[in-house]
Amino acid sequence: MSRKFAGKICAMLGIRYPLFQGGMAWISDAGLAASVSEAGGLGILTSVGETAESLRKSICRVRKMTGNPFGVNIMLKSPNVQELAKVLAEEKVPVVTTGAGNPVPFMEGWVRAGIRVIPVVASVASARFMERYGASAIIAEGTESGGHIGETTTFCLVPQAADAIRIPVIAAGGIGDGRGMAAALLLGAQGVQIGTRFLLARECPVHAEYKRLVREAKDTGTMVTGRRWKKPVRALKTPFTSRLADKEDRDGSPSITVETLGTGTLKKAVQEGDRERGCFMAGQIAGLLDREQSAGEIVEEIVTQAEKLLGIDW
Repeated sequence: MSRKFAGKICAMLGIRYPLFQGGMAWISDAGLAASVSEAGGLGILTSVGETAESLRKSICRVRKMTGNPFGVNIMLKSPNVQELAKVLAEEKVPVVTTGAGNPVPFMEGWVRAGIRVIPVVASVASARFMERYGASAIIAEGTESGGHIGETTTFCLVPQAADAIRIPVIAAGGIGDGRGMAAALLLGAQGVQIGTRFLLARECPVHAEYKRLVREAKDTGTMVTGRRWKKPVRALKTPFTSRLADKEDRDGSPSITVETLGTGTLKKAVQEGDRERGCFMAGQIAGLLDREQSAGEIVEEIVTQAEKLLGIDW
C-alpha cells in the first residue's frame, strides 16, 4: 500500500511533483518552462541573453501557456542583472533561482514581492549562508552537473546540506530518471532539479546537433575544463573542449580566464550546433539518455518510476 509523499516543497510552491527543470542559459525558454509546469513540475525560464523588456515578454508568454507556478533563473554576473532583478520583482514571478554570484543584495526586494528565492549552491557553507538571508529552499548541485560546477558530488553534498539547514534541499547533478529522484529523496532532499535530460525534450530549442551529441554520449562523454583557472565547466567532449583542455595544460598564465576563452561558446552550441567553436554543456548523466520525448512525457516517466520505487503517491 502506497503512502502519501509528505514533502514540503510541493505545498510551498503549489506544484504537483517535486521536480524542477533547470533554468539552462540560452536554452530554457518559455515553451520548455511552460510545458514542464503544465506537466506538474516547476518549469524554469532562463534570463540569460534577455533585456528587461524581452524578459518581461518571456514571463508573459509562460503565463499565457500555463496557469501553474513557474520560476525564472537569473545569472548574477549578467551585465544587466540590476534591471533583470527589478523585472522579476515587478512581475512577482512565483520562484527565482539564482546562480553565478551572491543573490543577497536582491533577496529582500524579491521576498517583499512575495517571491520564493531558491539559490543554487555547491557547498554546505553556502547553503547555511542562503538560509540565513531568507532563502525559501536551496538547490544543492553536485559536480556531476553540466555547466559551471563545484567539487563535491551530489551523493555527498545532499545529505550534508539536508542535515545542516532547516529549509528544503533540492538535489541537482547526475539525476536523469526516477532512480536518481528516489535516491535523492532518500538522501534527504525534498525534490530534484534536472537539466540535461530536458535537452532531449521536443520543446527544447537547442540545435539538432546538440541533441545528437547528448543522445550518442557515453558514460565518459563529458569533461571538465577550467580547473586551472578555478572556473570549472562540464561539457560534452568536442573539438572545442579538447582544444581548451590542451591550452589549459600548456598555458598557466593568470591573465587567461575561462570567461575570455568561453565567451559566446554556449550560444554557438545552442543556436548553431558548432562543434568547433561551441561549448555543449551537459551533465555526466548524458550517457543514460538516448531518445527525445515531450517534456510532459519526461516528467511523467521520472515521477512514476520514483513513485514505484519509493512506494508513495504524490
